[in-house]
Amino acid sequence: MNRNLWLLLVLRLASFNLAEAQQPTKIPRIGYVSGTGDAIHQGPYVEALRQGLRQLGYVEGRNFAIEYRGAAGNVERVSNLVNELVEQKVDVLIVPIPGAIRAAKQATRTIPIVMVAGIDPVAAGLVESLARPGGNITGISTLSLDLNGKRIELLKEVVPRLSRVGVLLDIESQNSIMNLKEYETNSRPLKIQIQSIEVRGIKPDLEKAFQTATKARVGAIITITNANLFLQQKRLADLAIKTKLPSMYQGSTWVEGGGLMSYSTDELGAFRRAATFIDKILKGTKPADIPVEQQTKFEFVINLKTAKQIGLTIPQKVLIRADKVIK
Repeated sequence: MNRNLWLLLVLRLASFNLAEAQQPTKIPRIGYVSGTGDAIHQGPYVEALRQGLRQLGYVEGRNFAIEYRGAAGNVERVSNLVNELVEQKVDVLIVPIPGAIRAAKQATRTIPIVMVAGIDPVAAGLVESLARPGGNITGISTLSLDLNGKRIELLKEVVPRLSRVGVLLDIESQNSIMNLKEYETNSRPLKIQIQSIEVRGIKPDLEKAFQTATKARVGAIITITNANLFLQQKRLADLAIKTKLPSMYQGSTWVEGGGLMSYSTDELGAFRRAATFIDKILKGTKPADIPVEQQTKFEFVINLKTAKQIGLTIPQKVLIRADKVIK
């Protein structure tokens, strides 16, 4: 072979190998749809998911990327955000709210979907069974609806003479209405009357709501979580303190923001756990073959600083049962 031709072939082969080596490695993209966060404030749950992935050895930007979309409380945007991620063909979809789960189920039958939500996925028609979900959906059910009775009981222990509880809810949320009915059912054996306090929209009139609670002479208030009220955590905590009302919530982030008490599943732990589902899917396991898990770890959180501000003494028998006490 002509020496010059041989050198040319060697140089071309080297150039080809170098170009191939410089091709960027495809990074798996995880689509995340939040009902409450926005581009700047993504919230604690997506950060918990990141923590879970890091614990499994993943490095953001190297072997995973999160495509985040936040509805900022406007639930009407959720379907569009889900569709946007589906059109981008992300590798996995993480959906933490019922509306996003249903939108994802309608939008794709091929992209794996991991849910983290307080619903019964079998009863909701999202999966065939917990053990064998079928289709492209798996994940974690926190079943927070089942904890409403315990929340009423804890309020009764903290306020022994409690006879009427205000339940603050977004009346336009079907899930919130279901929660209200659960509270009404669970309050009857304790001879506690439930007073519904209704708000609506992205900018609920919370001052009017607490005026209603005061006029109704409720002895405590429970807030049912939904996207619109989740964005008002600090304001709700401040109003409960101002009106001296013991407050109960459906998640620990509310208490960290100034609420009195919460009893819930370990929500942040559930999102860290969701990382294991992503890991299995990225390694080739189909969602249909990954059993849906029911979150069974609960946490009771008390804010003693808030108790002091409203002039309430938490009984020692209640205090010692708390998983976390904020002082």
